[in-house]
This record gives sequence, C-alpha cells and structure tokens, in this order.
Amino acid sequence: MRLTHTRNSLRKRLSWWLALQSFAGLGAVCIVVYLVAASSFRERQNDALVQKEMVVRHLLTASKEHRDPEILAHRLDDFLIGHEDLQLEISEVGGRLIYPLTPNKKMPDRFRQKIFEITRTTDTAVTALKVNISLDIQADEKLLHRLALTLFLAAISGAIVVSLGGLSLVSLGLRPVRQLADQTRKVTTDRLDHRLDGEGQPSELIPLVEQFNALLARIEQAYTQLEGFNADVAHELCTPLAILIANNELALRNPEDEDVNEVLASNLEELHRLTGIVNDMLFVSQADRGACARRTSTPSLAGVVAEVVDYHEAVLSEAGLQVEIVGDAEGAFDVPLLRRAISNLLGNATRHAIRDSTVKVSIKRLESGLVSLRVVNFGEPVDPACLPRLFDRFFRGDPARTHGQANHGLGLAIVGAISRMHKGRTVASSQDGVTSIGIEISPR
Repeated sequence: MRLTHTRNSLRKRLSWWLALQSFAGLGAVCIVVYLVAASSFRERQNDALVQKEMVVRHLLTASKEHRDPEILAHRLDDFLIGHEDLQLEISEVGGRLIYPLTPNKKMPDRFRQKIFEITRTTDTAVTALKVNISLDIQADEKLLHRLALTLFLAAISGAIVVSLGGLSLVSLGLRPVRQLADQTRKVTTDRLDHRLDGEGQPSELIPLVEQFNALLARIEQAYTQLEGFNADVAHELCTPLAILIANNELALRNPEDEDVNEVLASNLEELHRLTGIVNDMLFVSQADRGACARRTSTPSLAGVVAEVVDYHEAVLSEAGLQVEIVGDAEGAFDVPLLRRAISNLLGNATRHAIRDSTVKVSIKRLESGLVSLRVVNFGEPVDPACLPRLFDRFFRGDPARTHGQANHGLGLAIVGAISRMHKGRTVASSQDGVTSIGIEISPR
C-alpha cells in the first residue's frame, strides 16, 4: 500500500509534468533563438559576399589602367588585405586562370561561395570572366555550435530550476489537501459529529468540503438510526419474549393446571407477533438493499383501494368511519405490495381518526408524472417535528397514539419501503386537525 501511494504521488506527477513542460518551453525558445541567430549569420555572410562582388565588378570594369593584368593583380591584392576570411579566383570562361587563389592559403573546410560571370572589354578583345568569391564561415559555425551548446545547457538548467521551484510550489499548493486529510483522520465512529472546516480553503476545494460534510451528516444520521433501530428491535422483541418466558414458567410451576391450553394459545399469539415483526423487518431490509417492485398493468388504482377498503370494512364500521375514494389512475404497479401499503395507511388512519368521520383516499396523477395516493383523516394533529420521522422503523411520535400491542411501529416504515420499490417517495402533512399521509410513486 505504501509503494502504491508513493508511485501514484500527485506531488511527484505534477512536478514531473512541470519539469517536462518547462524543458519543452525553454527548448522551443532556445531553438527559435538558435534559428534566428543562424539566419542572421547567413544574411550577414550573403551581404558580405554581395558587397565583395560589387567591389570586384568595379575593379574588373573600371578605368583602363585596371585592364593591365599587373595593375589589376596589384589592386586585387590590396583588396584582399585584411580579409583573411576571403578568397578570390578569377578565370576566363573555359580558359586560363587570371587571378589565382591567395598564395599559401588552403581552402577552408566550411565556406560560402559567390560565383558570377562578367564581361571585360579590352582594346583588342572582349573577354568573359568567371569570378569565384569564397567566404570562410568556420568562425561563424563555431560560434553557432557554442551558442547551441549554451542554449541546451540553459534549457536543462532552467528546467531543473523550474522543476525544483515547481516542487516547492506544488507542495505549497497541496497543503490545503493535506490539512483536509488531517481533519478527516479525526472522524471516527465516536466523533461522527465532526465536520471539515472549509474556512480559508481554496474555492476549488469548497465543493469537496461541502460534499464530504454532507456525507458525514448522512452517515451520522444513518448511524444514529441504526443505533435507535437496534434499541427498538431489542425493545419490541423483549416484551413478547418476556411474556413467553413468564407463561412457560407459570405452566411449569403448575403442571397439572387445566389452563395449559390457554397458556399455549397465548404463547402462539406472541410467537405470531414475533414472526410478524421479524418478517416486517426483513421486508424493509430488502427494500433498503434495492429490491424493486414486480410491476403488472393495473387499469384502475381506485379498484385496488376498494378491495382493501372491503377487507377493512369490519374495523372501519367498528370505529364509526366512512371511506371516500376520490380520483383514479392507471399504470404498472406491484398490486400485492400496493394492497399492503394501502392497508397500512388505512389502518393508521383508522387508529387516529375521530369517530363518525370520513377517511378520504385521494388518487391523482401529478405534473411530474408520478401517481399520488394519500389517505386523509380528521383527528389529533401530528407534531410537525415528528412528520419527517413517521416512516422510520419503530418510530412512535406520541405514546398515546400507539394503541398498545396492536402497533409495533413498522406499518408506515413498510409503506415507505414499498414507495422506494416503486421509485417513489413518501409524503405527510398535518394541519388544523387534518392529517394526510401517503406515497407518490412512478407508474412505470
């Protein structure tokens, strides 16, 4: 793990990239400088050859005295004095050599030539001459080589200096990241309330800090819910288990008691209750793990609600309640799951609605494309602080509203699970004695 961390170091990668880019940039500048210098040398050499050509043309075509070979040779010698880098050769076109190369002087290894022809008129004839001017450029070549070496070393040293400076700058730039890393190390299961401090952080890291803090908030909430869930599970299972133990102990103390059947019946009832709690917990857990609804085409959601209402008819009649179904919708739903959700919502409304009132089941398609199914009842209002938690496992906002053993706190949690399995959400509101609880689900 340590090797991987070193190999994938952002600091080293940024430093290497900075060094390469610096070398490339300085190298490009050095190449441009070299090319400009070489071009300047060539232009200077060409200008020198052109000037020498003009002088030679003048000497060869000037006054009559220059037409004498000895005088001409003397003038050309004078012309070459002080120009050790210059060599001159004049010959007749296809004929004899008129002016030889400078004596005791070898032809240089690197030179630039200027060759041209000129017509020379004498008293006796017209002669075509070929002139070859050679300019020694070895000094310029050495200077260019020295310049190239200097520029190369400058590019290398510049890249090294820039990379070292870049390494320091990268380390300085990554300091906020290291500070955030140090802050994250303080986050433990015992300190989930700790949040990263974004004060003074670069603007580029602020979204990361905000998202990380939001993640910590969700983890803290989930951890708190998990702790509460474990406590609630222990509480819910403890009561029926204690009843079972007490009944069995009583039966064992009186083995000849004729009420053994009643004890067994009571135990069976508690076992059924335990089984119901466990099954409901498993169902909610499956929804949390991403289980999806098995959808089938449903032409009338109101018809499904009517079936559930018929099933609750006895309980509703006993509570003195009437049910009104308003609206309808079609779509692809998991009908068995919806029946269970509607049943739980009606059961909740039945327990909390005032007697001789009407429970309304509202069905409608929203502009967002979701289908809304709400159960509205009249009764004691729900504390606004409790509304966001109505669909939590084992949540009971008001002990007076729990109705004893008949409610173990998973009914609305199952409703929430069914809404998630239908790619939907739960909704709840309570105001002025009117409580509306339901789901908004996708019809496809």
